[in-house]
Amino acid sequence: MSEAWRQIGEAHAGGILLIGDHASAHVPDDIDLGIDPALLSNHIAIDIGVAEVAALLVERGAVDAAILGGVSRLVVDCNRDEDAPGVLPIASDGHAVPGNALDDAAREARLARFFRPYHDHIAATVAAHRPAMILSLHSFTPSLAAHPDQARPWHVGVLYNDDDRLAPAAIAALEAEGMIVGDQQPYSGKLLNATMNRHAEANAIPYIGIEMRQDLVSDAEGQALFAERLARMCHSLALNIAE
Repeated sequence: MSEAWRQIGEAHAGGILLIGDHASAHVPDDIDLGIDPALLSNHIAIDIGVAEVAALLVERGAVDAAILGGVSRLVVDCNRDEDAPGVLPIASDGHAVPGNALDDAAREARLARFFRPYHDHIAATVAAHRPAMILSLHSFTPSLAAHPDQARPWHVGVLYNDDDRLAPAAIAALEAEGMIVGDQQPYSGKLLNATMNRHAEANAIPYIGIEMRQDLVSDAEGQALFAERLARMCHSLALNIAE
């Protein structure tokens, strides 16, 4: 374990590896983001429900292991390229994050402490236990404070970039659960796919990005239901890969 990541379960070659970039709201005591602490329970700080759903998926054997980011996305956004401006966000959904206005030395120290160890662990796990499939798990807010006019009716989104091998089967499996499924909604995997580009596409490993709507996974009952749905989806995708 590390302050940059935590892992649930044990990875196995030919299995399913889950990755949750934004699964924690933790801010180390020696980092001052300059924000109201109440914002750490907000979607700008954490993908609500991801850690709990990931743990259930491992517990039920639907995935072998889950690698989860160890700090808030406001400390470092691991689903960005290292040189992207948003890797240390100075604002999110209308909220300024003044503690991230860092000089080059402090920026480098933040990346060396959190960003690189997180991605190094994923890379080492993939190299040692090449999975048959990677599941990237995120969640999205039903409404953005900065854009309240933008409707977000989807229950779940399916994201991918150039490798779309699993997308049709994932969409079909989730629609079969009676959910409204967004194909590249509410975000496009063509734009926001840095972790999967790096660890899945670059290694030709089939993957799918899943965005759960946060109000559906904000309590234990919703998390259990979503885990059941995703477990069935994973089983369907595993059969798809095996064919």
